[in-house]
Amino acid sequence: MDACVDVPPFVRVEELGGLPGRVVLADVRWYLDGRSGRTAYEGGHLPGAVFVDLDRRLAGPPTPVGGRNPLPSPEVFSEGMRALGIDDDDIVVAHDDQGGVIAARLVWMLRVTGRRAAVLDGGLDAWTRVHPGSLTADEPVPAREGDFSVRPWPVEALVEADHLGRPDVLPVDARNRDRFVGAQDPVDPRPGHVPGAANIPCRENLDGLGRLLPVPTIRDNFAAGGVVPENASTVVSYCGSGVTACHNLLTLEHTGLGSGRLYVGGWSAYSRDEARPVETGPARRGGPAPA
Repeated sequence: MDACVDVPPFVRVEELGGLPGRVVLADVRWYLDGRSGRTAYEGGHLPGAVFVDLDRRLAGPPTPVGGRNPLPSPEVFSEGMRALGIDDDDIVVAHDDQGGVIAARLVWMLRVTGRRAAVLDGGLDAWTRVHPGSLTADEPVPAREGDFSVRPWPVEALVEADHLGRPDVLPVDARNRDRFVGAQDPVDPRPGHVPGAANIPCRENLDGLGRLLPVPTIRDNFAAGGVVPENASTVVSYCGSGVTACHNLLTLEHTGLGSGRLYVGGWSAYSRDEARPVETGPARRGGPAPA
């Protein structure tokens, strides 16, 4: 991800004008309960922002093995970015109305393939506090197709379910605590979590306004889950289907702990395999030996 070094994984509204290149604002609203992100976008969005359809452009067809939102083919991803007029060397700043936990999927996909991208810290709410009354229903029309190349997903950034039980892997679950402990699961067949996983809900790294908490507080949250500098390189982030897990990976990078890897199938894939063990209840403390 060397091309990303001049753009951090999160930027504030006030920092947009100082980014070193052409900035494309990307609206990635999406809702687990089935509400339409497109409808929300059409009801009002940041001026000039393009809408990125997560189901169509950031995920492939669901499968039992790949989960609810597997990665799309590199060709489908490239086609979607080109259609929005996005070039390889653009800086994409993605946002949503949930503190960036959805927009993080696009940002991770871009950064892991060597592009410059960041989550807008605080998302739409942060924008409207700085620019009240500026949301618009006007949808921009790209002047041309973007110059966005096809690049493979790097295998070193991804982990399959079979590796989650290895002693040198620390699974980190980004879902809310009620789903992790198995109190309820509205969308997947078995409640609970991967045995030995830490639970670091991505939303608990945000304040009441959907902005990132201070770095020391976030590092404390990771440490409470057993993620410390000595083992951060062993982290494999997962969630329900590889979306909000990306927020934990970007937050890990933001705090200087490292980059981690993604189990994109998440609980939607893992829980469907009856042969795989499941735990319920609170996380067990501990983790793998330092890599």
